Amino acid sequence: MTTRTTGAGKAGRTPWPLTRVLRDRNAGPYLAGVVVSGFGSSALGLAAGVWVKDLTGSDGLAALCLLALWAPTLAGPALGTVADRVRRKPLLIAANLLPAGLLLTLFAVDSPGALWLLLTVLVLYGVAGVVQDAAESALVATAVDPGLLGDFNGLRMTANEGMKLVAPLAGAGLYAAYGGPSVAALDAATFVLATGLYAALRVREAPPEPPTVNWRRRTAEGAHCLWGHPVLRPLVLAGGVTMLCAGVGGATLYAVVDNLGRSPAYAGVLYAVQGAGSVTVGILSGTALRRLGPRRFGAAGIALFAVAVAVRAVPSDAVVWASSVAVGLGLPTVLIAASTAVQRETPGPLLGRVSATANSLVFAPNVLGLAAGAALVETVDLWVLLPALGAVLLGTAAALAPARRPTDRRTPSPA
Repeated sequence: MTTRTTGAGKAGRTPWPLTRVLRDRNAGPYLAGVVVSGFGSSALGLAAGVWVKDLTGSDGLAALCLLALWAPTLAGPALGTVADRVRRKPLLIAANLLPAGLLLTLFAVDSPGALWLLLTVLVLYGVAGVVQDAAESALVATAVDPGLLGDFNGLRMTANEGMKLVAPLAGAGLYAAYGGPSVAALDAATFVLATGLYAALRVREAPPEPPTVNWRRRTAEGAHCLWGHPVLRPLVLAGGVTMLCAGVGGATLYAVVDNLGRSPAYAGVLYAVQGAGSVTVGILSGTALRRLGPRRFGAAGIALFAVAVAVRAVPSDAVVWASSVAVGLGLPTVLIAASTAVQRETPGPLLGRVSATANSLVFAPNVLGLAAGAALVETVDLWVLLPALGAVLLGTAAALAPARRPTDRRTPSPA
């Protein structure tokens, strides 16, 4: 282990892992790319729905924007094969340049008759995002010290959540001032800037070996690897159940606000408070993963999320604020644990497929949860629905937690 020398000539301690990630030659540009592209994507995500609403006056068509962006996630296992067929860095660059070009076509959307173009671009945008996520996960496993992957993924979560706090407001303001094409242009510019940052990554990649089986078999190999792995399977399944419950709980947000006697705009305050919690857990996740191991870390976060969801039925501002912070702290833990475990445990040639399959199993249930929650919130009282969700989540946490503390909890991070 190397040490630093202080001005007095004494050996200093190895830098804190978080500091080491920020100083890393590859981690810095990558995280900057995440911040830049995440800002544009978050701004467009809100503006697209508002754009469609203004063009058509239809809430249902506006909701299709979210579906268009999320639908390609269902094809994640198949799309992930692309990340295992070519070198990941050029693919990551291409997956950023493609949506940048597509977004510029949205300048032609100026009437309800052009709605098809907007929805088509959003679907292709989602496809590029799935491929980009698979390439990123595989590339990060090569470019970042394995001992720092937990810290890195936590910082990535922090960057994403931080953008969600400011980008939607910026996108809404830009849309109100200049219209939808201006937001599309902003998003395209962020993709181009992110491309330059990703191009600065210093990684050596050998060309992948030619496939020996057909496309369907290659897709199945990723699913088989994930399902047969004793570490990855429980984490991914727990993540899927957690995101399903998160979708149901998210659909109750405005009912919770109404239960407090507040206006709908108060939901924005709760989103901001939750985002602050997510930023915090992202910073602390690397240390927590090393101390607890991925399963205990994920289980502890799910348990905290469970309690937070259950108490949201209490008509108290203080309780709901505390609940929002706890949701922000608890919900991301299993996502960080699962993504880090996938990067550490998956063989390199399979990493694109396994990562995309894991993302599909974790995030697709969130859409189903939103749909189910929209129906349940109209028919089931919050005092029943939210504690029931909490009970499901507590059961998930109990199933995920290992019987014994992991033996590698005190493994020192590499120098």
